[in-house]
Amino acid sequence: MTEALKTVHPATVRAWVDGWVISRQTPPPVREPWGLRVDVGLPGHVARHIVPDPTPATIERLTGALTTPGTWLKLCAPAAVVTPLLPERWSVQDPEFMMTTSLSVGPAARRTSYAHWNPAPPAGYTPAVTTRAGVTVARLLTAAGEVAARGQFAMAGRTAVVDQVQTASGHRRRGLGTVIMRMLATTAAAAGAHTGVLVATAEGQALYETLGWKLRTPVTAAVLKH
Repeated sequence: MTEALKTVHPATVRAWVDGWVISRQTPPPVREPWGLRVDVGLPGHVARHIVPDPTPATIERLTGALTTPGTWLKLCAPAAVVTPLLPERWSVQDPEFMMTTSLSVGPAARRTSYAHWNPAPPAGYTPAVTTRAGVTVARLLTAAGEVAARGQFAMAGRTAVVDQVQTASGHRRRGLGTVIMRMLATTAAAAGAHTGVLVATAEGQALYETLGWKLRTPVTAAVLKH
């Protein structure tokens, strides 16, 4: 199964996890023989085990040892490869895709706010960017102050980990997701990020590819059922 990670470096997986725990305000990841563990502590999401190289032996060992419902596996391999190795009590989720992109802005851009060099949103929406507790959130607001679209990132070294990109149902198909992604990318680059990494849904992957993001590995998520 090492073929599944042929184009992704283990450091990319580690950066994604390091940024994700900041973004979600969870405890730091713990190193395990198979990869990383994050103790999320939420109902239905007790912990997650991130496995960069999910060999059959590793999957057998993990699924035999993990017994708490709500435990998640994040396996860096296609579902078609790993699903046959998972016992029935593990529920495989929709496919996900780890993607990266290069981030950079010119010297002039670094001396100005994102509003001067970020593409303008459609009429009727106001951009806003805030940072708190290491998490930078980009929003597009309606005239009434409602959040029409949003996304966030956290820094892991020089890598910006993009997370929770969403567009409200009444505001889709207006290009707001593209604007949010560019806001995040330019803000992260101005903050010193050289690389962006995220894990996308199938729908998100289609958008991010148009913005220059590259697929590094499929990610198969599975949760231990009650």
